[in-house]
Amino acid sequence: MSKRVLCLLGPGFEEIEVTAPVDLLRRAGAEVVMASVPGDLHLTGRCGITLHADAALADVVQQEFDLLLIPGGPGVKELRADGRPARLARAFADAGKLVAAICAAPAILGDAGLLADRRYTAHFSVNEELPQALSGREVVEDGNLITSRGAGTALTFGLALVRRLFGDAKAQEVARAIML
Repeated sequence: MSKRVLCLLGPGFEEIEVTAPVDLLRRAGAEVVMASVPGDLHLTGRCGITLHADAALADVVQQEFDLLLIPGGPGVKELRADGRPARLARAFADAGKLVAAICAAPAILGDAGLLADRRYTAHFSVNEELPQALSGREVVEDGNLITSRGAGTALTFGLALVRRLFGDAKAQEVARAIML
């Protein structure tokens, strides 16, 4: 059975933090559902690139997934205000499933109460709120939490997700295929 990933999208998402991990996960064989949190299937990122979500979050939230992926960008503010992403992160973590967040999105994990006594990293823009972030690390894995700093670490982050879902051999195969 294929591994399933739920990727949350909201207006103002960071394009690279969506496309790089989703591409790598799909290359590895994962079924990735890009779900629009507000429900509009056409969402524009921080740099003006519009993506078409696969579904509205409300339509897929009850489905089974192995990993929750939360990209960052200025749109994280809206995701936090919505509240569902934090509740989903908590539910995934409580079920022992993987929860991944990049850039400012680890703040959503903080909202969910998942960062206490955990190692993580995040974008410098949330340093005041997340002072324990390991800013010198591209990707930090602590149990079922996987975090990354930002757009510049999106490939490394995506390959870490592939490794966690499919193992080292598949991550190396995908890395070779993209000449990394």
